[in-house]
Amino acid sequence: MIRIDPRTVILLAGVMSGFMAIILFSLKRNYPPTIKGLGEWATALVMVAVGSVLGFGQGLLPTVMSITTPRILFPGGLLLAYVGTQRFFGLTPRFGRWVALIAAVVLVQVWFTFVHPSFAVRLGLSNALGACLFFAFVNLMRKQGLSTFARVLSAGVMVAMLCVLIMRLVTLLIWPVGDDVFNTTPQHQIYVTSFSFLVVLLSVSLVLLASERLHTEVAYLASHDSLTNALTRRHMNEVCAMELERSQRHGHSMAVLIMDLDHFKAVNDTHGHQRGDRVLVDFVAKVNALLRRADQLARFGGEEFVAVLPETKLEEALHVAERIRAACAQTGTELPCTVSIGVATNSRGDDTVDSLIARADSAMYRAKAKGRNRVETA
Repeated sequence: MIRIDPRTVILLAGVMSGFMAIILFSLKRNYPPTIKGLGEWATALVMVAVGSVLGFGQGLLPTVMSITTPRILFPGGLLLAYVGTQRFFGLTPRFGRWVALIAAVVLVQVWFTFVHPSFAVRLGLSNALGACLFFAFVNLMRKQGLSTFARVLSAGVMVAMLCVLIMRLVTLLIWPVGDDVFNTTPQHQIYVTSFSFLVVLLSVSLVLLASERLHTEVAYLASHDSLTNALTRRHMNEVCAMELERSQRHGHSMAVLIMDLDHFKAVNDTHGHQRGDRVLVDFVAKVNALLRRADQLARFGGEEFVAVLPETKLEEALHVAERIRAACAQTGTELPCTVSIGVATNSRGDDTVDSLIARADSAMYRAKAKGRNRVETA
C-alpha cells in the first residue's frame, strides 16, 4: 500500500489555505461592500493555515504551539467561516454558545495533553466538535436554498466533511489510532488526506460563492437604478417589448403609465439635491406599494418614471394611476410632491413600444398643461 506522509499533507493543506485566504482578502478589497462575510472567510483560512503550519512542527516546536494552539485555531477558524457565511446571507451572527463550547472542549484537550496525555481523546473531541459545527453549516446552507452551482458545491463539501468526521469517530472505537496526528495507519492516512483535500475544496467553493454573488450584484445594477432601485430605462424597454408581444399574441390588454413629478426642479433648487433624492426614493416606495407583483416600475430619467401593467384594461389603469396621484398629493407627509400621469393601453393592433410610450407621454404632457397633479389618457 502506498504510504502517505500525514505531516506533508497537513503542511500542503495549510499552504493552499493560505493562498486561498490571500485571494479572498483580494476579493474583499475589490468587491462591493454589499457582499458581506469575505473578511471572515479569509481570516478563517488564515487560522487554518497557521494551525496547519504549527501542527506540522509537532515534535519540533513546544507542545503548546504545535498541539494546543492548532486545537484552538481549527475550530475557531471553522466558527469564523460559519459567522462569515451567516453575514454573507444577510443574517445576524449568533455565536456565543459556540465560543463557550469551543472553550470547554479546548480546556478538556489541554487536560488530556499535559495532565493525562491521550491522543485518542483529543482526536475524538476535535472530531465531535467539528461534526457539530459542520452540521450547523450544512443546516445553514440548506435553509438558504441550493439554487446555484456554488451553493450546491459548498453544501456538498460540508456534507462530505461531516461524513469524514463521523466516520473517523466510528473508527476510533474499532481500530487503534496511534500516538499522534502523524501516525501512518491506513484509516488515519485516509482521514487526514481526505479532510485536507476537502478543506482546500471548501475554500474554493467560498470563492465561487463570492464570485456568484458579484455576478448577481452586477446584473442587478445593470437593470436597476442605483438611487431608487427602480428598473433602468433600457431594461424597461425590454420588459415592455416582451409584455407587448405577449399581449398582442394572446389578445390581452396592457397599460403603460408615464409619471412626472411636478415642479421637481424647484425641490432641488430650494432644498438641495439630497432632498430631491429623498423625494425620488419616497415616490418609488409609494408607487411600488400600490402596484401588483407582476407590474414593473422604471426610472426613465430625472424625475420621470414609467410603469408597465400587464393584463390591465384602461379603466383599471386609470384607477391605479389615480391612486398613485392621490398618494403623492397627500398633505402632511414629510416629502410632499405631486405627480402628473399619462395612461395608454395597447388598443391598436400595430402598437410598438415606442408608439405606446409616445401616446402615454403625450397624455402626461396634457396633464401638465391642464394644471398638473392629474391623470390623463391617450
